[in-house]
Amino acid sequence: MEKGSRKAILWLLAIPYIGLLWVPFYNFREPELFGFPFFYWYQLAFVPLTALITWIVYRSTRYDD
Repeated sequence: MEKGSRKAILWLLAIPYIGLLWVPFYNFREPELFGFPFFYWYQLAFVPLTALITWIVYRSTRYDD
């Protein structure tokens, strides 16, 4: 993988950071999902999403020894 595309893929790590940093964006009660207010299930949805993004970045940038 080229150096430029390797740097570009690292920007994926900013998605969870930005998505959870700005609290007024998701500080709402509605819509509810399985009885959970939006505030909670939005944050909980980022747990597997962040793991998936981290895995993608790791697989894309690791070096073969």
